[in-house]
Amino acid sequence: MGNELGSLLGGLLGGGEAGKGGNLLAALLTSLGGAGTHGAGSNPLGALIDTLKEGGLEQKADSWVGKGANQEVSGPEVAQALPYQALDHVAQQAGVTPEEAADQLAQTLPQAVDKLTPSGEVPEGSLEDLIRQQS
Repeated sequence: MGNELGSLLGGLLGGGEAGKGGNLLAALLTSLGGAGTHGAGSNPLGALIDTLKEGGLEQKADSWVGKGANQEVSGPEVAQALPYQALDHVAQQAGVTPEEAADQLAQTLPQAVDKLTPSGEVPEGSLEDLIRQQS
């Protein structure tokens, strides 16, 4: 399941180095809960954005969702905003340190969130459906 989601995200991000971040992002969304569960209100993208906002990245996350320019984020900022268990889980799945995972996510998150929120709002629905709509 995670590999399929990672492939979809990688494709959305254009493959290459950015596409590699798709697998990390898929693992993060899964670890934060909801990816692949299709119950009512299941929105892992919304959960991710809420987590980042609660972790102190409200302005940056809002810039990625909104229609203006995307603010950059650093690896340490991502690491501070995410629950350690989630970041550690993602790092273990990718075979990298939590710091490397945070750095890679920092490169991936602005573009991925921007592409998944073309209307300037977090859409409803499963993550797989959202990605397929954007591809």
